[in-house]
Amino acid sequence: MGEKKTSKESPEKKRHWCFVLYPESAPVDWVDLLQKTGLLCAASPLHDKDFENDEIKKAHHHIILSYPGPTTYNIVASLTKSLNATIPQKLESVRGQYRYFSHKDSPDKYQYNEDEIILINGFNIGDFVELTRSEVAIMKRRLQSLIIDLNLLEYSDFMDYMLENGTNDEYDVGSNNTYFFDRYISSRRNKGSIKTK
Repeated sequence: MGEKKTSKESPEKKRHWCFVLYPESAPVDWVDLLQKTGLLCAASPLHDKDFENDEIKKAHHHIILSYPGPTTYNIVASLTKSLNATIPQKLESVRGQYRYFSHKDSPDKYQYNEDEIILINGFNIGDFVELTRSEVAIMKRRLQSLIIDLNLLEYSDFMDYMLENGTNDEYDVGSNNTYFFDRYISSRRNKGSIKTK
């Protein structure tokens, strides 16, 4: 005779969770409340240009919660309930959800500004997953085009520009590929100084 499952079974635990928060029903100080939890959190820009069935969806934020260790649904649900938010969902890929914040992988959807992502308690996407080799290669090509477009002739100018205008990932790719970018920029500068007869 098979064993009967009971409701006493321990629920599955996950370290990373996500949920949706609607500003119209959330406490006005929801960012402060998340900060007080001490958890690493990130909130998407306000998604107020999303459509479903040709109708605009209610404005909302997507939120990532990262606990220091595996945590049960009930603990997370008590937090989302206090924020009048949706029930939490287990998150398999923090990076994937973070990229969804700006619809980076969905060109058919409105592209939200990644700079408007709200980072709470030191949340840094770089702490979760490194860029893949193909992502780095794509970003290097984009940054090389930027160097051409801005006619940057010094590596320091390039990195200053990344500091002021680049994303964290762009800054990291620029600073972690110093040899490539410095040699490329030097070559462009030297090429311009050679006079042809």
